[in-house]
This record gives sequence, C-alpha cells and structure tokens, in this order.
Amino acid sequence: MVMDAVASLPNDDDSDDPDADAGQQLLLDELVKPADWPEGKNWGTLTIDASCTPADITYPTDLKLLNEARETTERIIDDLCDQLSDLRKHRPRYDRGRARAVFLNVAKQKKPRSRKIKAAIRCQLDYLQRNLDAIDALIASGAELSVLTTHWWHKLLVISELHRQQSILLYAKTRSMPDRIVNLVQRQVRPIARGKARSPFEFGAKISVSVRNGFAFLHRISWDAFNEAEHLIPQAKKYKKEEGCYPERICADRIYINTKNRNFCTRNNIRLSGKRLGRPPKDPEVNAAHKQLLSADQRRRNEVEGFFGSGKRKYSLRLIMPRQAMGAETSICMAFLVMCAEKIRRLLRIFSVTIFAWVYAWQWPDCLWMALRNICLLETTEMLVTG
Repeated sequence: MVMDAVASLPNDDDSDDPDADAGQQLLLDELVKPADWPEGKNWGTLTIDASCTPADITYPTDLKLLNEARETTERIIDDLCDQLSDLRKHRPRYDRGRARAVFLNVAKQKKPRSRKIKAAIRCQLDYLQRNLDAIDALIASGAELSVLTTHWWHKLLVISELHRQQSILLYAKTRSMPDRIVNLVQRQVRPIARGKARSPFEFGAKISVSVRNGFAFLHRISWDAFNEAEHLIPQAKKYKKEEGCYPERICADRIYINTKNRNFCTRNNIRLSGKRLGRPPKDPEVNAAHKQLLSADQRRRNEVEGFFGSGKRKYSLRLIMPRQAMGAETSICMAFLVMCAEKIRRLLRIFSVTIFAWVYAWQWPDCLWMALRNICLLETTEMLVTG
C-alpha cells in the first residue's frame, strides 16, 4: 500500500513545492465513488480531530465560586426566614459586608500569593459552612423548601457538592478532582485540558469531528474530557458501513497515532498520517517521497481545522449561549447542520452556473467567446498598467 502510494508520486526534483502533489490529491479525494470500483478496495480520505466549544461562563476560580455560593446561600436563608418571624434566630451572625471585603481584598490583587488565596478560601468555606448549617436548622424548625424556585433549589444542591470538593482540595496535595464544578448554573461544564498557548484549559463540551468528501460530521459530544485517539477505529468502521469500504488514508493529529491505531490501519491497508516507525530509508528518493507523503497528509488535515475555525467564527461555536445541557448540545448540532447545508448551497450554485454557461455557449457561442476575450484583454491591460 505504501509503495504504491510512493510510486504514484511525481518525480520532481523540488519535493518542497506545496503544489507538487495537487494532481494526486484530486485523484484521492473524488467526491463520488466510481461505479466500477473493486469491492473491498479502500477508497477516499477520512480526516478526524477533536476540539472544545466553550460555554458562556466567566473564568472560574475557587475563590470566586465560593463567594458566589456564599451570596446564593444568604439569599436562600433570607427567603426561608421570611416564612415565619421565629425563624430569624437561626440566621448566621456574621457581617456579610466583611465577608465580601475578605473576598475583594484578594480578588482585586493582580498576582496574590498562594498563602493569601488559601487563607481567603478557608474564610469563605467557613462562612459557607455556617450558611449550610443555618439552612439545615431552618428546615428542622419548620421552613419549607417548596417556596424556592427550581433554579435556587438546583443551585443549593450544587453548592453542597462544591463545598465538599473545595474542602478536599484545600487540604489535599493534588489539584485534580473528578467531576469538578466550575459553574453553579451550568453544572454540567467541566474543565477540558487543551494544551494551547493562549488557553491551556477550556470550559465547555468536547466534540469529535470527522470530515469526509468536504462535509463535516459530528461524531461525539461529551461534557467530560476523553481521549480522542479512542475514536479513530469507530469512525473508520462507520466509514466502512456507509461507503462499503475502509478509507484509503486517515489524516489525524499526533495523539491518534498510537500502537493500537497503527495495528488496526496496517491490518486493513489504511495509510495513517504521521512519521513511520524505525529509521528513515537510506535511499534518498524513497526518503524524499515519504516526506512528501507526510507533507500532503498534514496539508489535508488542515481541512478539519478550517471547519473548526469557520464554525467558531461564523456559526457561534466559539461561545455556546444556552445554559442547559440539552440546549447546548442542540446548538452545537445545528451549527454543523448549517455548515453542511451551506456547503450544499455552494455546490448547487457552482452547478447552476456551469449549466447556465453551457446553455449560453450552445445558443450564443460567439457572444460567449467575445465576453471571454474582453475579460482577458481587460486583465492584460491592468497587468501592464500595474507593471
């Protein structure tokens, strides 16, 4: 499989030319599978990658979350105390303005020391524990939580879990916490480690996308972090189920190139993008051809990156506005649906223009020739004037 692909490359001396394999690229990526294609022979290209769709939340910090939780429990306590006058004795006796001042004293600093941050978190945890104990006392004294709306009831449940997590993180040596809460309203959002220079962590849903024949397909949406390398084999099998054969090559990032995926692609005669194992071949021509194949695969992988870029710039994937998990997932799916519809619209427009030009040339060939001649003369004149 690899030797056939190497042999099909053009024998040019300049192997660094980005357009050197343009003809081969078109042969590999025909939009329609030939009718006489041998059954079971691999065909087409599958490009896969993963990204994160950030949610509409502020950047979460432990101190900020605890301060918001404290203010929320204070409002819940006020609502419960308004039911009966005798319940006001269970209200916590601390100065709320002082509690907020402790938070602002650290939050307004540009680079506070870790010692000050831990001290402020410890104070906010103390205030929050008092409020939670007061809510339990109010309920035991006859206060009814039914007066609270669903929004505040859900936030109270999230605050209880947040207090437990932050209490563990305060005295633990690790900063890792499973199902870590980063927002009181959008409790399904989790931190996703992306490793980017600008933002190493993103907060939103992680998606796995595959590109086939110029169309992007959403493979998975998850609010928890996952290893995208595990999705290469399922996506290749899905490609075979829909197309009748495995793809001829799979263009993916380095994280997808592991031993399990290499063995799967080798068994099914699939060329997986990336550097080959072992030492490079001694033959300079074969080595140059391998480098050209790798460069072509990397350029082909830019297609899925382009879909991510256009989706975040034009189709609102950069900031997901719905707060509920179902609404956010629907918004992400609709973005990819609109991208595919826009692709179909562009293809239909090109097809319509081609048909119109063919009919126009068949009925008035002289007029079409004169129009093309005038366009060429105009472009030549502009080039001479510019020179």
